[in-house]
Amino acid sequence: MSQFIVRKLIVDERNELFDAQGMRYIEFPSDFKRIRDYAAQVLQDCPEAFLEDGLLEQQLSEIIKNGIKHGNRSDPSKLLRVWYDLRKRVRFIVEDEGEGFVDLDDWNDFYRRRQTALHNQDFDAFLELASYRGPKSGPDDGGNSLFAALDYWNGGMIYSEARNKVGVVRWYSVTR
Repeated sequence: MSQFIVRKLIVDERNELFDAQGMRYIEFPSDFKRIRDYAAQVLQDCPEAFLEDGLLEQQLSEIIKNGIKHGNRSDPSKLLRVWYDLRKRVRFIVEDEGEGFVDLDDWNDFYRRRQTALHNQDFDAFLELASYRGPKSGPDDGGNSLFAALDYWNGGMIYSEARNKVGVVRWYSVTR
């Protein structure tokens, strides 16, 4: 069987993705009903070429949603902080005031087993691993946004040591 690489969520506080120098900054109260509004506000000056497929807005909304829902527990007194750069590529740093993604290692192990089952064409095992359920998962949680995020953020997806801040980047082949 050929060897394959499974991407994973990485914790690296000193990663260059957390260098916010020269980035714009905005913060939002944790209002779950305004997630799409927050994403639209961040992306208002984004180059059209980056928005054509609609996935950027969706991916940013998911990061904002996770910070509000899981990090800040939808507590409107807690803030979500967003740093962003929309020039030659898209880069975000999103930080909540929560306890962090405490199940990150378990999620990585789950994702590795899921991708291994898919690679080995063990579809019964893959179906058993269709969605991730951690100890704090709600009925609507399943890890699907993280599955998509690992593919979408082609320049990386890095968590801080506290795991309550994520840095992501997506490079585009489009020139401005």
